[in-house]
Amino acid sequence: MSFTYYNQDNAPEAAREELAASKKAFGWIPNLHAVMAEAPAVLTAYKQLHELFQQTSFNSAELTVIWQTINVENNCHYCVPAHSMIAKMMSVDPRLIQALVDNEPLPDEKLQTLKDTTLALMRHRGQLTKAELNDFKAAGYGNQQLLEILLGLAQKTISNYTNHLANTELDEAFKA
Repeated sequence: MSFTYYNQDNAPEAAREELAASKKAFGWIPNLHAVMAEAPAVLTAYKQLHELFQQTSFNSAELTVIWQTINVENNCHYCVPAHSMIAKMMSVDPRLIQALVDNEPLPDEKLQTLKDTTLALMRHRGQLTKAELNDFKAAGYGNQQLLEILLGLAQKTISNYTNHLANTELDEAFKA
């Protein structure tokens, strides 16, 4: 299936403001946003979920763990490099970024528990065992963070699946 890469001139009217905001934020319109403009509500929802997820109780490293765990698990050719760049911009430890990309054990036990819990939530459709819940809580997390992971899952499901459907071309800025 072929998807169009929209810009502010040819996008559906309802997506033009969102694309203008993307261009202002990045200096260009990311290809993911250009593809999502086909369905303006999807583009708006994705961007709002991204903003909301950044307002959760998670710090930059934890946000990155959740995003990249989902991206790697879903084998998203676009989001893995995009979020690697975003993590660098957020001053996340490069060793953590690389461990996530390589799907290796994380250098921090608490972050490893966050990764394991995120994977368990994905793989078991939200059903965690008592042991998984106990490990998560023993690491210092609680019910609030469980629900916040779901917000990250919603955001990344939209982007990862969009990229699979559209085979979204990776932007030059994310290739580095």
